[in-house]
Amino acid sequence: MTNAEIKELSNKELAARTREERAGLTKLVLNHAISPVENPNIIKENKRLIARLLTEQRKRQLAIGQ
Repeated sequence: MTNAEIKELSNKELAARTREERAGLTKLVLNHAISPVENPNIIKENKRLIARLLTEQRKRQLAIGQ
């Protein structure tokens, strides 16, 4: 998901997507602890996606406040 796609999401969609990605990350990390994932870079990419989603949420909160 690119930054442009993230900016197009509504606030509700953004919050839902963040919850989904966090749940997916938790599941991925637990699975990786049991048996190694083929490509562990997927974990890093997932964390970065969550960070981009949270950054966009915070940017919108600050825009509303000002």
